[in-house]
Amino acid sequence: MKNWIRSFVLFAALFALTATAADWVVYEGKEGAGKGKHIVFLAGDEEYRSEEGLPQLAKILSQRHGFKCTVLFSVDAEGIINPDAGGSLTNPAALDSADAIVMLLRFRHWNDDANKKFEAAVNRGVPLIALRTSTHAFSGLKGPYEKWNWGNKGGFGKQVLGETWVSHWGRHKVEAMLGVVEPGAENHAILKGAGQIFADSDTYEAYPPADAKILVRGQVLKGMKPTDLPADYKKKRANDKMEQGVNDPMMPVAWTREVKNEAGKVNKIFTTTMGAATDLQSEGTRRLVVNSVFWGLGLEVPAKANVDYIGEYKPSMYSFKGYKKGVKPSDHELK
Repeated sequence: MKNWIRSFVLFAALFALTATAADWVVYEGKEGAGKGKHIVFLAGDEEYRSEEGLPQLAKILSQRHGFKCTVLFSVDAEGIINPDAGGSLTNPAALDSADAIVMLLRFRHWNDDANKKFEAAVNRGVPLIALRTSTHAFSGLKGPYEKWNWGNKGGFGKQVLGETWVSHWGRHKVEAMLGVVEPGAENHAILKGAGQIFADSDTYEAYPPADAKILVRGQVLKGMKPTDLPADYKKKRANDKMEQGVNDPMMPVAWTREVKNEAGKVNKIFTTTMGAATDLQSEGTRRLVVNSVFWGLGLEVPAKANVDYIGEYKPSMYSFKGYKKGVKPSDHELK
Protein backbone atom coordinates (compact mmCIF):
# COMPACT_ATOMS: atom_id res chain seq x y z
CA MET A 1 0.00 0.00 0.00
CA LYS A 2 2.82 2.42 0.96
CA ASN A 3 4.55 1.79 -2.36
CA TRP A 4 1.30 2.49 -4.20
CA ILE A 5 0.83 5.75 -2.27
CA ARG A 6 4.41 6.80 -3.00
CA SER A 7 3.92 6.03 -6.69
CA PHE A 8 0.67 7.98 -6.78
CA VAL A 9 2.26 11.00 -5.07
CA LEU A 10 5.20 10.90 -7.49
CA PHE A 11 2.85 10.62 -10.49
CA ALA A 12 0.73 13.53 -9.21
CA ALA A 13 3.85 15.67 -8.68
CA LEU A 14 5.12 14.92 -12.16
CA PHE A 15 1.70 15.66 -13.64
CA ALA A 16 1.53 18.99 -11.79
CA LEU A 17 5.02 19.90 -12.96
CA THR A 18 4.14 19.09 -16.56
CA ALA A 19 0.91 21.09 -16.37
CA THR A 20 2.65 24.12 -14.87
CA ALA A 21 5.57 24.01 -17.29
CA ALA A 22 3.17 24.64 -20.15
CA ASP A 23 2.69 28.19 -18.81
CA TRP A 24 6.09 29.37 -20.02
CA VAL A 25 8.59 28.42 -22.70
CA VAL A 26 12.32 27.68 -22.56
CA TYR A 27 14.68 27.81 -25.53
CA GLU A 28 17.90 25.98 -24.78
CA GLY A 29 20.81 27.79 -26.35
CA LYS A 30 22.81 26.37 -29.20
CA GLU A 31 26.53 27.05 -29.51
CA GLY A 32 27.46 30.70 -29.40
CA ALA A 33 28.88 33.54 -27.36
CA GLY A 34 25.91 33.40 -25.00
CA LYS A 35 26.52 29.81 -23.92
CA GLY A 36 26.02 29.48 -20.17
CA LYS A 37 24.01 32.69 -19.81
CA HIS A 38 20.30 32.69 -18.98
CA ILE A 39 18.05 35.49 -20.28
CA VAL A 40 14.54 35.80 -18.82
CA PHE A 41 11.92 37.60 -20.92
CA LEU A 42 8.89 39.18 -19.24
CA ALA A 43 5.98 39.53 -21.68
CA GLY A 44 2.95 41.35 -20.30
CA ASP A 45 1.30 44.31 -22.00
CA GLU A 46 -2.18 44.85 -23.36
CA GLU A 47 -1.34 46.68 -26.56
CA TYR A 48 2.04 46.11 -28.23
CA ARG A 49 1.98 42.33 -28.56
CA SER A 50 4.93 41.48 -26.34
CA GLU A 51 3.54 37.94 -26.24
CA GLU A 52 4.45 37.70 -29.94
CA GLY A 53 7.60 39.81 -30.17
CA LEU A 54 9.52 38.57 -27.13
CA PRO A 55 9.36 34.87 -28.08
CA GLN A 56 10.88 35.75 -31.47
CA LEU A 57 13.69 37.71 -29.82
CA ALA A 58 14.26 34.79 -27.44
CA LYS A 59 14.46 32.35 -30.35
CA ILE A 60 17.01 34.55 -32.11
CA LEU A 61 19.16 34.94 -29.01
CA SER A 62 19.05 31.21 -28.24
CA GLN A 63 19.37 29.70 -31.70
CA ARG A 64 21.64 32.33 -33.28
CA HIS A 65 23.77 33.28 -30.27
CA GLY A 66 23.70 30.47 -27.70
CA PHE A 67 21.81 32.03 -24.78
CA LYS A 68 19.36 29.97 -22.78
CA CYS A 69 16.13 31.98 -22.97
CA THR A 70 13.00 31.65 -20.84
CA VAL A 71 9.84 33.57 -21.73
CA LEU A 72 7.24 34.25 -19.03
CA PHE A 73 3.71 35.38 -19.86
CA SER A 74 0.46 36.70 -18.45
CA VAL A 75 -2.11 33.91 -18.63
CA ASP A 76 -5.68 33.25 -17.54
CA ALA A 77 -6.86 30.50 -15.21
CA GLU A 78 -6.78 27.98 -18.08
CA GLY A 79 -3.15 28.76 -18.95
CA ILE A 80 -4.10 30.68 -22.10
CA ILE A 81 -2.07 33.79 -22.88
CA ASN A 82 -4.12 36.80 -21.83
CA PRO A 83 -2.29 40.15 -21.78
CA ASP A 84 -5.21 41.65 -19.83
CA ALA A 85 -4.37 39.38 -16.88
CA GLY A 86 -2.20 42.04 -15.26
CA GLY A 87 -1.71 40.09 -12.05
CA SER A 88 -0.23 37.07 -13.79
CA LEU A 89 3.44 36.20 -14.28
CA THR A 90 4.10 32.55 -15.03
CA ASN A 91 7.03 30.87 -13.25
CA PRO A 92 8.66 33.85 -11.54
CA ALA A 93 11.15 31.34 -10.06
CA ALA A 94 12.97 31.52 -13.40
CA LEU A 95 14.18 34.94 -12.30
CA ASP A 96 16.32 33.27 -9.62
CA SER A 97 18.84 32.22 -12.28
CA ALA A 98 18.47 35.16 -14.66
CA ASP A 99 21.71 36.69 -15.90
CA ALA A 100 19.74 39.42 -17.70
CA ILE A 101 16.11 40.48 -18.07
CA VAL A 102 14.37 41.61 -21.24
CA MET A 103 11.00 43.14 -20.42
CA LEU A 104 7.99 44.61 -22.17
CA LEU A 105 5.44 45.22 -19.44
CA ARG A 106 2.53 47.59 -18.95
CA PHE A 107 0.60 48.29 -15.74
CA ARG A 108 1.31 44.91 -14.14
CA HIS A 109 0.12 44.23 -10.59
CA TRP A 110 1.85 40.97 -9.67
CA ASN A 111 1.58 39.19 -6.34
CA ASP A 112 4.27 39.45 -3.66
CA ASP A 113 6.05 36.27 -4.77
CA ALA A 114 6.58 37.55 -8.30
CA ASN A 115 7.56 41.01 -7.02
CA LYS A 116 10.09 39.50 -4.61
CA LYS A 117 11.67 37.41 -7.36
CA PHE A 118 11.88 40.41 -9.66
CA GLU A 119 13.31 42.68 -6.97
CA ALA A 120 15.88 40.07 -5.96
CA ALA A 121 17.06 39.76 -9.57
CA VAL A 122 17.32 43.55 -9.89
CA ASN A 123 19.22 43.76 -6.61
CA ARG A 124 21.72 41.17 -7.86
CA GLY A 125 22.64 43.75 -10.47
CA VAL A 126 21.39 41.94 -13.56
CA PRO A 127 21.26 43.99 -16.77
CA LEU A 128 17.79 45.27 -17.70
CA ILE A 129 16.70 45.61 -21.33
CA ALA A 130 13.40 47.48 -21.22
CA LEU A 131 11.13 47.96 -24.23
CA ARG A 132 8.26 50.35 -25.04
CA THR A 133 5.69 50.47 -22.20
CA SER A 134 8.14 49.18 -19.60
CA THR A 135 8.44 52.89 -18.76
CA HIS A 136 5.09 52.37 -17.04
CA ALA A 137 5.46 48.71 -16.15
CA PHE A 138 3.56 48.63 -12.85
CA SER A 139 0.31 49.96 -11.41
CA GLY A 140 -1.72 48.96 -8.36
CA LEU A 141 1.13 47.31 -6.45
CA LYS A 142 0.75 47.32 -2.67
CA GLY A 143 3.00 47.55 0.36
CA PRO A 144 6.77 47.71 -0.23
CA TYR A 145 6.27 47.57 -4.00
CA GLU A 146 4.12 50.70 -4.27
CA LYS A 147 7.37 52.53 -5.09
CA TRP A 148 7.24 50.95 -8.58
CA ASN A 149 3.76 52.21 -9.47
CA TRP A 150 3.95 54.54 -12.44
CA GLY A 151 2.09 57.31 -10.62
CA ASN A 152 4.51 57.29 -7.67
CA LYS A 153 7.29 59.71 -8.68
CA GLY A 154 7.33 58.04 -12.08
CA GLY A 155 7.69 54.59 -10.51
CA PHE A 156 10.06 51.93 -11.78
CA GLY A 157 10.22 53.63 -15.17
CA LYS A 158 11.43 57.04 -14.03
CA GLN A 159 13.46 55.88 -11.06
CA VAL A 160 15.28 52.97 -12.71
CA LEU A 161 14.85 53.01 -16.48
CA GLY A 162 15.04 56.77 -16.89
CA GLU A 163 11.52 57.74 -17.94
CA THR A 164 7.87 57.04 -17.22
CA TRP A 165 4.79 57.47 -19.42
CA VAL A 166 4.52 61.06 -20.66
CA SER A 167 2.61 61.15 -23.97
CA HIS A 168 2.44 60.00 -27.56
CA TRP A 169 4.71 62.55 -29.25
CA GLY A 170 4.03 61.29 -32.75
CA ARG A 171 0.42 60.70 -33.78
CA HIS A 172 -0.57 57.23 -32.72
CA LYS A 173 -1.02 54.71 -35.57
CA VAL A 174 -0.55 57.54 -38.06
CA GLU A 175 3.09 58.61 -37.76
CA ALA A 176 5.90 56.06 -37.55
CA MET A 177 9.47 56.94 -36.59
CA LEU A 178 12.90 56.61 -38.10
CA GLY A 179 15.86 56.23 -35.74
CA VAL A 180 18.56 58.91 -35.94
CA VAL A 181 21.84 58.15 -34.15
CA GLU A 182 22.76 60.74 -31.55
CA PRO A 183 25.93 62.66 -32.48
CA GLY A 184 28.83 61.22 -30.48
CA ALA A 185 27.14 57.82 -30.00
CA GLU A 186 28.04 56.43 -33.43
CA ASN A 187 30.68 54.05 -32.04
CA HIS A 188 28.66 52.73 -29.12
CA ALA A 189 28.69 48.91 -29.06
CA ILE A 190 24.89 48.68 -29.06
CA LEU A 191 24.79 50.40 -32.45
CA LYS A 192 27.22 47.99 -34.11
CA GLY A 193 25.92 47.01 -37.52
CA ALA A 194 22.46 48.32 -36.69
CA GLY A 195 21.74 49.94 -40.05
CA GLN A 196 18.31 51.48 -40.48
CA ILE A 197 16.31 51.63 -37.24
CA PHE A 198 12.57 51.93 -37.84
CA ALA A 199 9.47 51.56 -35.72
CA ASP A 200 5.89 51.78 -36.91
CA SER A 201 4.78 52.44 -33.36
CA ASP A 202 4.92 56.15 -32.74
CA THR A 203 7.55 58.16 -30.89
CA TYR A 204 6.99 58.65 -27.15
CA GLU A 205 7.67 61.94 -25.43
CA ALA A 206 10.64 61.27 -23.17
CA TYR A 207 13.17 63.19 -21.09
CA PRO A 208 15.84 60.79 -19.76
CA PRO A 209 17.94 62.10 -16.85
CA ALA A 210 21.34 63.71 -17.23
CA ASP A 211 23.16 60.46 -16.39
CA ALA A 212 21.59 58.70 -19.40
CA LYS A 213 23.58 58.26 -22.59
CA ILE A 214 21.23 58.87 -25.49
CA LEU A 215 21.93 56.56 -28.43
CA VAL A 216 19.02 57.15 -30.81
CA ARG A 217 16.38 59.84 -31.32
CA GLY A 218 13.10 59.28 -33.09
CA GLN A 219 12.36 61.29 -36.20
CA VAL A 220 8.57 61.54 -36.41
CA LEU A 221 7.43 60.78 -39.97
CA LYS A 222 4.40 61.97 -41.89
CA GLY A 223 3.25 58.42 -42.50
CA MET A 224 3.84 54.79 -41.57
CA LYS A 225 6.71 53.94 -43.93
CA PRO A 226 10.44 54.58 -43.43
CA THR A 227 10.50 56.43 -46.74
CA ASP A 228 7.93 59.00 -45.58
CA LEU A 229 9.06 62.59 -45.05
CA PRO A 230 9.73 63.97 -41.55
CA ALA A 231 6.78 65.64 -39.82
CA ASP A 232 7.13 69.42 -39.52
CA TYR A 233 4.41 70.66 -37.16
CA LYS A 234 4.68 71.98 -33.60
CA LYS A 235 3.07 70.68 -30.44
CA LYS A 236 3.02 71.39 -26.71
CA ARG A 237 5.21 69.41 -24.36
CA ALA A 238 3.34 67.62 -21.59
CA ASN A 239 5.67 68.61 -18.78
CA ASP A 240 5.66 72.40 -19.23
CA LYS A 241 3.16 73.13 -22.06
CA MET A 242 5.87 74.87 -24.06
CA GLU A 243 5.57 74.49 -27.81
CA GLN A 244 8.33 72.99 -29.92
CA GLY A 245 8.80 71.44 -33.33
CA VAL A 246 7.94 67.75 -33.25
CA ASN A 247 11.44 67.02 -34.62
CA ASP A 248 13.22 70.03 -33.10
CA PRO A 249 14.74 68.47 -31.15
CA MET A 250 13.72 64.87 -31.75
CA MET A 251 12.77 62.83 -28.70
CA PRO A 252 15.19 60.20 -27.33
CA VAL A 253 14.00 56.68 -28.16
CA ALA A 254 16.99 54.59 -26.94
CA TRP A 255 19.45 55.24 -24.13
CA THR A 256 21.64 53.52 -21.55
CA ARG A 257 22.13 54.08 -17.85
CA GLU A 258 24.14 52.51 -15.04
CA VAL A 259 22.18 52.74 -11.81
CA LYS A 260 23.12 51.70 -8.29
CA ASN A 261 20.21 49.75 -6.82
CA GLU A 262 18.97 49.48 -3.23
CA ALA A 263 21.40 46.61 -2.55
CA GLY A 264 24.36 48.68 -3.69
CA LYS A 265 24.88 46.76 -6.95
CA VAL A 266 24.94 48.47 -10.35
CA ASN A 267 22.44 47.58 -13.08
CA LYS A 268 23.39 48.24 -16.67
CA ILE A 269 20.21 49.44 -18.32
CA PHE A 270 19.14 49.78 -21.92
CA THR A 271 15.78 51.47 -22.42
CA THR A 272 13.99 51.96 -25.71
CA THR A 273 10.51 53.32 -26.29
CA MET A 274 10.42 51.15 -29.43
CA GLY A 275 9.64 47.46 -29.17
CA ALA A 276 6.13 46.70 -30.42
CA ALA A 277 6.03 43.30 -32.12
CA THR A 278 5.61 45.09 -35.46
CA ASP A 279 8.67 47.28 -34.73
CA LEU A 280 10.73 44.10 -34.62
CA GLN A 281 10.11 43.58 -38.32
CA SER A 282 12.90 46.14 -38.75
CA GLU A 283 16.23 44.30 -38.85
CA GLY A 284 17.98 47.32 -37.36
CA THR A 285 15.57 47.52 -34.44
CA ARG A 286 15.97 43.79 -33.70
CA ARG A 287 19.75 44.16 -33.85
CA LEU A 288 19.63 47.07 -31.41
CA VAL A 289 17.89 44.88 -28.82
CA VAL A 290 20.12 41.84 -29.45
CA ASN A 291 23.23 44.00 -29.17
CA SER A 292 21.98 45.44 -25.88
CA VAL A 293 21.95 41.97 -24.32
CA PHE A 294 25.61 41.45 -25.25
CA TRP A 295 26.47 44.92 -23.97
CA GLY A 296 24.60 44.42 -20.70
CA LEU A 297 26.41 41.16 -19.98
CA GLY A 298 29.82 42.57 -20.85
CA LEU A 299 30.18 40.31 -23.88
CA GLU A 300 31.75 41.50 -27.11
CA VAL A 301 29.00 42.72 -29.41
CA PRO A 302 29.21 41.07 -32.87
CA ALA A 303 30.19 43.31 -35.76
CA LYS A 304 26.83 42.52 -37.32
CA ALA A 305 24.75 40.19 -35.18
CA ASN A 306 22.65 37.62 -36.99
CA VAL A 307 19.06 38.57 -36.25
CA ASP A 308 17.34 36.53 -38.96
CA TYR A 309 13.94 35.22 -37.89
CA ILE A 310 13.58 31.75 -36.45
CA GLY A 311 10.57 30.31 -38.21
CA GLU A 312 7.72 32.43 -39.46
CA TYR A 313 7.18 35.85 -37.95
CA LYS A 314 4.03 37.76 -38.88
CA PRO A 315 3.19 39.89 -35.84
CA SER A 316 -0.23 41.33 -35.13
CA MET A 317 -0.70 45.08 -35.39
CA TYR A 318 -0.66 46.72 -31.99
CA SER A 319 -4.03 47.49 -30.47
CA PHE A 320 -5.95 46.96 -27.26
CA LYS A 321 -7.90 43.68 -27.22
CA GLY A 322 -6.12 42.72 -30.46
CA TYR A 323 -4.24 39.74 -29.11
CA LYS A 324 -4.64 36.31 -30.67
CA LYS A 325 -7.14 34.30 -28.67
CA GLY A 326 -6.60 30.74 -27.53
CA VAL A 327 -2.78 30.78 -27.74
CA LYS A 328 -0.85 28.84 -25.12
CA PRO A 329 2.78 29.52 -24.19
CA SER A 330 3.61 26.05 -25.50
CA ASP A 331 2.45 27.18 -28.97
CA HIS A 332 5.65 29.26 -29.07
CA GLU A 333 7.91 26.24 -28.66
CA LEU A 334 10.37 25.49 -31.44
CA LYS A 335 8.87 23.06 -33.90
